[in-house]
Amino acid sequence: MTQEMKKHIFNLINSIVLIVLGLWGYWGSPSPSLTALIPVVIGLALLLLHPGVRAEKKIPAHVAVVLTILVLGGLVKPLLGAIGRDDAAAIARVVAMMVTSVLALAGFVCSFIEARRGRR
Repeated sequence: MTQEMKKHIFNLINSIVLIVLGLWGYWGSPSPSLTALIPVVIGLALLLLHPGVRAEKKIPAHVAVVLTILVLGGLVKPLLGAIGRDDAAAIARVVAMMVTSVLALAGFVCSFIEARRGRR
């Protein structure tokens, strides 16, 4: 499996995890906040970018990287809040979203490095 293939698969998995776990966290909360839907919105955007990422187009791939970095950074505060509440389910959801985001980001970085080496 090439890095390009991994990149789009990681992006697809990350987008689905963000959507599903984000909705679960929103609907499962006794007092849901609209900010809990931010991972869902970013997951939907990543899903919409998936065809471009799969086709190895630069702009969709770079937009996906930026969104992935934003969601990763944005998940830090919910993680700290879940830890503060000692909410194991919320901690697991946020950590899962962070892990898939890190894997997707690593896939993108490896792909970009491979593409740069290929141009030399």
